[in-house]
Amino acid sequence: MSGTFARTDTPFIRSDAGVSRRALLQFAGLVGLGTTMGAALVACAGPQSGDDDGSGAGGKLSIVLNRNLVSLDNKLNQYDAAVTVQRAVRQALTAIGKDLRPQLVLAESFEATSATKWTVKLRQDIHYSDKAPVTVEDVEAALKLYFQVKAGYVASQFPEQPTLTKIDDRTFTLTTVKPLVTLDSLMSNILITPAKANKAEELRDGIGTGPFTVASADSGTGTYKLVRNENYWGEKALLQEISISYQEEEGARVIAITSGQADVIDTITPESATSLKKNKDIDLVQGPGTRLIHLFYNFRKPPGHPLANPRVREALSYAVDHDSLISSLMNGVVTSAEGVVPKTLAGFVRTGQYAYDAAKAKQMLTAEGVTNLNLTIIWEESEFAGAARVMEALVPMLADVGVKATLKEIPKGGEINSWRRGEAGDWDVLGNGYGNQTGLALTNLQGQYGGTAEKEKTRDTYHGFVFPEVTALLDRASGEPDTAKRNDLLKQAQEKIWVQWPAMWAWTPDNVLAKRKRVTTLELSPANSYELSKVKVSD
Repeated sequence: MSGTFARTDTPFIRSDAGVSRRALLQFAGLVGLGTTMGAALVACAGPQSGDDDGSGAGGKLSIVLNRNLVSLDNKLNQYDAAVTVQRAVRQALTAIGKDLRPQLVLAESFEATSATKWTVKLRQDIHYSDKAPVTVEDVEAALKLYFQVKAGYVASQFPEQPTLTKIDDRTFTLTTVKPLVTLDSLMSNILITPAKANKAEELRDGIGTGPFTVASADSGTGTYKLVRNENYWGEKALLQEISISYQEEEGARVIAITSGQADVIDTITPESATSLKKNKDIDLVQGPGTRLIHLFYNFRKPPGHPLANPRVREALSYAVDHDSLISSLMNGVVTSAEGVVPKTLAGFVRTGQYAYDAAKAKQMLTAEGVTNLNLTIIWEESEFAGAARVMEALVPMLADVGVKATLKEIPKGGEINSWRRGEAGDWDVLGNGYGNQTGLALTNLQGQYGGTAEKEKTRDTYHGFVFPEVTALLDRASGEPDTAKRNDLLKQAQEKIWVQWPAMWAWTPDNVLAKRKRVTTLELSPANSYELSKVKVSD
């Protein structure tokens, strides 16, 4: 397979006129068609410098995301860019810092007081934007509701649901049946909302304790306006106002930032990154990431199905010429995985590497008696930069080893969760990203590979991946206080996962964000998020 890929005539990409709208807009963005076309393509308020009161506060920021921010909550979805916005409104007991270690936010203290118990004390000065105090009952309600949502993303990362017991108005304990030594990190993903307003669903609006409040919200269009919380309990945000919108076409996002209509855009393909680097008004912020993207197999296949056989799953991985994909479509800004989680995470173990060998793929498939294999490959639109092109490139690669691939792109805001749970239809391979907001390999391992038969009854496992021996090792690791012993358990678990060949290919992209130079003090963390309260826009 050569390093150059021709686009296939897949119906989901092409318009009735036979011209790829995505390709046209990418081209438009790269050649810079200017403000007029940008205004027509991007429906967002242009950035403005705001009033400055002498303290450095003021200014307005415009952010254009690549995916619709359907919620200001994270119970079901937690893609990287959403975290930045969600945590500007709602906060948790802890947060993960730039060093990927937990730090206190709403909690004054968060201490392990026994093998299975943590004692937490709320800060005395915290309150919501309406000045109402944060209560222990609010924390209890939030914790329960995260576990009540169907297919909860955050809840799946907990080995078990902690039990909250109130001690006084500011103090409570979190108790687990088994030791859970990473609970202070895991609780950084439980965002706190007033108990009476919280629900077992993603919240589209409402108040929080964060440095910004919601002035307007339209989850249907993904358009939000945040304003500085003048009642914030901490240091007030520098920005006065933030406009958030989304544009699924990358070319339109590029036009928005080059024309000055947007200050920040995310999820940039290598081609656009190369072009934007040449623009004197734009900076690229780039660094190693913690997000895993993989072509994950459907582990709900019945016995006797080719994909139920790990040898077949392994064989198909040899059909993917990932080096060519990285050089031709990804411009070298991604790293092929060397294990089952990103190597940037604490506890990562190198378990192997992906290799391209079409002859070996054919030989192994023949040895397993697999012929005329048809695969359905699904993914959600804009799941990762250049997703459609990567998927299209897989079709001829698989054809080279005698496998037919049918591509099915699920629109953003569509039924991807139903597809993942096997409720909307059958599929074979899913192109999916899995973000990490704790910096711990254990978080990914527990959420992706710690499935149980009980969870699978409600389709709450990660695509049917259930191997009791792996889950047992992860459960032991989550309760092991000794770092060396815990890492040994994680090593054993990762080695057992690797031999199951859960993915056809996996990789970790660099975090790449584009901002206009007038945007200062924006510090991108390895988790691909940043604190909006510390961002400043200069004249």
